[in-house]
Parts: sequence; C-alpha cells; structure tokens
Amino acid sequence: MSLIPKSHPRAKSLLIREKLVSGFDMGLVAKEGLLAQGRGEAFDYLLGEKTGKSAKSAIKAAAAQILLAKMPVISVNGNIAALCPKEIVRLAKQTGSKIEVNLFYSNEKRKKSIANVLKKNGANEILGLDSTKKAILSGIDSARRIVDKNGILLADVIVVPLEDGDRTLALKKAGKKVITFDLNPLSRTSQTANITIVDNVTRAMSLLIESCKKLSKKNKNTLERIAREFDNKKNLSENIIEIKKNLTKRSRIA
Repeated sequence: MSLIPKSHPRAKSLLIREKLVSGFDMGLVAKEGLLAQGRGEAFDYLLGEKTGKSAKSAIKAAAAQILLAKMPVISVNGNIAALCPKEIVRLAKQTGSKIEVNLFYSNEKRKKSIANVLKKNGANEILGLDSTKKAILSGIDSARRIVDKNGILLADVIVVPLEDGDRTLALKKAGKKVITFDLNPLSRTSQTANITIVDNVTRAMSLLIESCKKLSKKNKNTLERIAREFDNKKNLSENIIEIKKNLTKRSRIA
C-alpha cells in the first residue's frame, strides 16, 4: 500500500498511470501510448509537477482563440480519452466545439471504444467514426491523415492534446490554428503549434475550461487582443526558464 498522501504530486502521477492502464485494458490506449506516458512524467517532474505562470498565460490565450473560432474542433486520441473524457465534453459544451476521434495507431474497434467513453461522459455528437465522411489531410503518412470532412477538415481552430509533430505541421499548412498540450517545450509539436500549453493535460484541461467560462463574458475586441499579444516562441522560452529554476530549487533541496 502506498504511503504517499493523495495531495502529493507523486500520488497524482500514480493515478494517471492507473487511468492509462485502465484505458489500455478497455481498448482506448495503444501500447505505444503507455510508453509515451513515461516521457511525460519525466518532463512533468522538471516542471515541478505544477502549472507554471507561462502555462497559465498560454491557457488564457488558448481560451480566447477557441472562443473566437468559427468552427473549433477538439481532436481526441486514446490517451486523452482515458485521462480526461469528462473534461473533453465539458470543454466542447462550454465553447461549442465539435469532438473528433483521430488516432495514430488506428482501428475501428478502438475508435468505437473511445466514442463510447465520451458518450458515457455526456458527448452527443462524435465525428471521425463514419467512413463515408472521411477526407484526407495532406502532408501526413500515418492514419492521422484521415479526418472527418465535417470536422477537422473544415475547422479553423483545433485543440490537439498529446499531439504528434507531423500532424501539427500539416494542420498549420492547411491554414488552421493549432492549440496543443505538450510537457516538452522543445518538441516539434510545441515549437510548431500556434499555442502550446506546457503542462500536464490532467491539470491544464480544467483550467482551460474555467478560462473559457470567464472569457466568454468578454467582447470580441478583448479576445482578439489576448490572442494577438500571445507569442508562442517567447512563452516556450519562459517555460524553459521555469524548468531551470525548478531544477536549481530541487538540487538545493537535495
């Protein structure tokens, strides 16, 4: 039995692992998704396992950008469905976003399992399941090139938690604004996206929902100013500085 208090960051990391393992057993998560979690935990440790100032700035900019969108879409893979199904649905309802299942290691059974979990958490419409409505996003070799013609293909703003760099680049080349969650500020996804939230998605998703709720009361000019003034490259640099400070602090404690 673990002696770690529930409020301790390490306990939360263990809970995330349990959710992913459970998601794997339910057919949501690919085995490669379990491997990716290990990298995420390492970078979360470097962040101090908390939401930093720069991440909060990115969350605010992301909320403004989503609220300004004509057709926002939340792209869902197995890991995010296992970790934050309720939050995905809440964000979609709060912002009028569509939800689309899009997988790197794709199969129809896994898509249906993900859709079932989202529906159990309140989702009504889920795109990416109907093969008669598929379209191809150019510039990608993986299965993620297959998108819904009524979803990602038409979207102007796409929220892509736990994304891969190839598709982020392809989405941007297609003229879409990309918002991603990535614990590694140096990854190709982080460096390519329009707005990168360098934080654990299990923390940041709820903060994004709350920020969308608050900013929904603001006028369009205010939202445009917030989105316009955000500089992703500068924000990523600030994230790296925060990581260095956390490492220095931890080395002193050690």
